[in-house]
Amino acid sequence: MEAIEHVVWNATILTMDDEDTVAEAMAIGGGRIVAVGSNEEILQLAGEGNARRDLRGLTVMPGLIDTHNHHNLAGEADLYRLNFPPTASIEEIVQSTSEWAKQLGPGEWVLGETWGSGRYGELSTSEALQKLDAATGNIPVLLTDDSHHNKWANSEAMRRGGIFALESDPPGGHVVRDIEGRPTGLLIETAGALVEQARLKETGVPKVDHVSASSERAIQMLHEFGVTAFQDAATTREIMAGLKTLDSQGRLKAWVVSSMLVNDFIFGTEFLGEPLLSSGEQHRTVHHRPDFAKIFLDGVPPSRTGAFLEPYIPDDVHGHNHCGGTTMPIEELETWLRRCAELGIGAKIHCTGDASVRAVLDVVEKLRRDDITDMKVHIAHGSYTHPNDVARYGQLDVVAEISPALWYPGVIVEALRSVLPEPRASRIHPNRDLLDTGATLAGGSDWPVSEDPNPWPAIYGLVTRRNPTGEFQGTLWPEQAITLNEALRVYTTGPAEAMGLDDTIGRLAPGYSADFLVLEKNPFTTDLEEIKDFTALETWFSGDQVYAKK
Repeated sequence: MEAIEHVVWNATILTMDDEDTVAEAMAIGGGRIVAVGSNEEILQLAGEGNARRDLRGLTVMPGLIDTHNHHNLAGEADLYRLNFPPTASIEEIVQSTSEWAKQLGPGEWVLGETWGSGRYGELSTSEALQKLDAATGNIPVLLTDDSHHNKWANSEAMRRGGIFALESDPPGGHVVRDIEGRPTGLLIETAGALVEQARLKETGVPKVDHVSASSERAIQMLHEFGVTAFQDAATTREIMAGLKTLDSQGRLKAWVVSSMLVNDFIFGTEFLGEPLLSSGEQHRTVHHRPDFAKIFLDGVPPSRTGAFLEPYIPDDVHGHNHCGGTTMPIEELETWLRRCAELGIGAKIHCTGDASVRAVLDVVEKLRRDDITDMKVHIAHGSYTHPNDVARYGQLDVVAEISPALWYPGVIVEALRSVLPEPRASRIHPNRDLLDTGATLAGGSDWPVSEDPNPWPAIYGLVTRRNPTGEFQGTLWPEQAITLNEALRVYTTGPAEAMGLDDTIGRLAPGYSADFLVLEKNPFTTDLEEIKDFTALETWFSGDQVYAKK
């Protein structure tokens, strides 16, 4: 047995084990939990000579897990980029961009986020572009929307990205033009990636110290919400190198699972696919696991690039029968998944439409028949699933990775309703049905698509299907609400299993990593309306305190 170094006692410890045990104390040693039990048992076991922490009745639970985020992008945005809320008006965006541009050095770009996807129409005009150009001149500007799939660029950035020279849309993308055929600056999917690639060629790939600083900052921000483990959902070689550097220096204070990019239509990444997947192992460390590939199988519904079985609401560009489409034929998807199986890694597959979800399930069904049974497959987002396919998640052992929190009314849901007919638009995230048919649910934030990675408003929404801020009234498909215990597992035991770390994290039990957060109240004995405002008083990782609320 590991020597006991620290004891936490006089607490309400929600172990989240299979029996939902509630303990009073736990002993910690070597970064692991040595024992969990009553105050008397643990204090007697520990004896003298170790640190003891009397929590005076506070609640302890396992560190929360975010199974889908873009942590490095969020950390970089906080340290190095312009930020404005998705509710910002065009005038506010332009004003913020103008002020940011004034403090830039020679050769620098304005990089900013996030404008609301509900503003597509307002940004699709030459007048909006003229405002942005007038405010920034010859300084290139590239601004990201709240899905992080689409960009708004000024004329200088479009010139450098070759947008004005395009005679047709790039594969997988769309340049929005005015009535005279001139680009408006609104760039959908790969069209924005062209400008991103031009920027990277000018400025170079960020150095390891820049990348590792972004990751470290993001992890500090995650600790503020009690998150001690996460899966990065679009990992590059540079991000993995930065994580390896952090862990070698003892600075990686989270369990990180990387999802290495197979394809990329939004970030401008060029080193991906087979070369990236094959290089993953060289970046493995104690706390960093390059254990997944990431495949973008479709886009996002607000830009009509999500792949659906039935058409979108007609518009002037796409007509009456537009359903979107997948980024690759099903045969290519199968090839990639079989390659992942050969490499011994899982796959996280971006699907926002029910057609792309079905394509993944069809391929996985073939793999399971061929005895490829251990490979982990996540349907990432899975916002829309056809009723006939819900039960297949559990049957095929496919993880329903739900992110961001779109199971209650909000800005993005309103954008979805503008392109999809009702009631289909509101039939989003069938979480109750998924659990009832045996699926594993794993929660994620998709941060910085979400404004922050706080799981507590999302947990509240899972149980109530109501907006936690009260800004949007009503409920969204309330029949799909789940219980509080189930919702907490969506951010603890579910993600741990989904990420292949269920023998290490997700519960408080002997042998598990001593990752936990301290709460002022017990969520099970607190008014449900208070849960959305929960916050970590302390966060601990591997037996060390990494955050304390001031």
